[in-house]
Amino acid sequence: MDRLANRPVVLDIDHSVGPLPDRLVLPLEHWQESIRFGCSLSGMQRFRTMLDQLLPERHGTVFTGSGDFHHLSWPLIERVRSEAPFQVVVLDNHPDNMRFPFGVHCGSWVRKVARLPQVSHVHVLGITSADIGAGHAWENYLAPLLRGKLSYWSIGVDTGWARRLGLARAFRGFDTPAVLVDAFVEFQRTHAAPSYLTIDKDVFAADVARTNWDQGRLQLDHARALIGSLRHGLVGSDINGEISHYRYRTWWKRRLSALDAQPAVDTAQLADWQAQQHALNLELLQAIAALGPEQFNGMKRGT
Repeated sequence: MDRLANRPVVLDIDHSVGPLPDRLVLPLEHWQESIRFGCSLSGMQRFRTMLDQLLPERHGTVFTGSGDFHHLSWPLIERVRSEAPFQVVVLDNHPDNMRFPFGVHCGSWVRKVARLPQVSHVHVLGITSADIGAGHAWENYLAPLLRGKLSYWSIGVDTGWARRLGLARAFRGFDTPAVLVDAFVEFQRTHAAPSYLTIDKDVFAADVARTNWDQGRLQLDHARALIGSLRHGLVGSDINGEISHYRYRTWWKRRLSALDAQPAVDTAQLADWQAQQHALNLELLQAIAALGPEQFNGMKRGT
C-alpha cells in the first residue's frame, strides 16, 4: 500500500521524462500546445479538472516535464489537503513571480500559490537570474513579498532596490550556493512547518543537468542538503526542468519565448542531455525518499 501510495507520477506531456521505477504515466501530449509556457485561467481550470479525474488520491513525486510547465505546480499544490498549513519550497533559478497579463505561465505561478490559504509561506531558493535585479524590479508581483508570504533566496544578484521599497526581509542574498544552503538548513531547524517541494532543474549548473532555460549554480550535494532540511514532513513534491524540443503553433507563444531569451535546444545533443537529466531524477527521488513517505492527501474525485 505504501509503495503504491508513493509511486512517482509522470504527466507525460512532452515525452522528456525517463523510465522511473514503479511510475504511473498519464499520457497528456494532447495538452502540450495549450498548456506549455502559459495558458488562460480557464485553460488551467480545465487542466485542474482533468488532474482531479486522473490522479490517484495518494501518490508520490509528480514529474511534469520541461520547465515550460512549472505553472502546473499551482494545481498540484492546490490539491493538497493538510491538517496544518505548509510551506512551499521552490528550487529555481528564477522567481516565477513575474507579471503576466494573459492568465498564468511558467514564470508567474508563485503569486497564485502564495495566495492559497493552506500555504503559510513560499521560499524560492537558488535564484541567480536578473529577474529580481533592479532592471526587472517592476515586473515582480510585490504583494506576496509585502505580505510576508514570499521570500527570495538568491546568489550573487544585486537586490538593493528591495531595501528602498521596504522589502528587505523578503530578500536573502548570498555570495555562494554553500552559504545559501547553510542559511536555509539553519532556518529550517527553527521552523516546524511541513513542506511541499517543487524543483525546477534550471536551478542547477549546466554540468549537472542541461535545461532549456538559463541556469543557476547549485550542485547535487546542495540540493540533497536543502531537501534533507525538510524534516518536518513532506505533503507533496514535483520536479520539472527536463529538456525537450517543441515549436509552438501559436504565434504569441513563439513571440513570448523569444522575448524571454529562451535558448534553442541542440537536437543533436538532446538524447545525451536527457540521459543526464534521467540520472539526476533518480538521485532527487532518492533524496526525497530519505525523508520518509510523503504525507499527501489529494482532492478526492468529485469534490
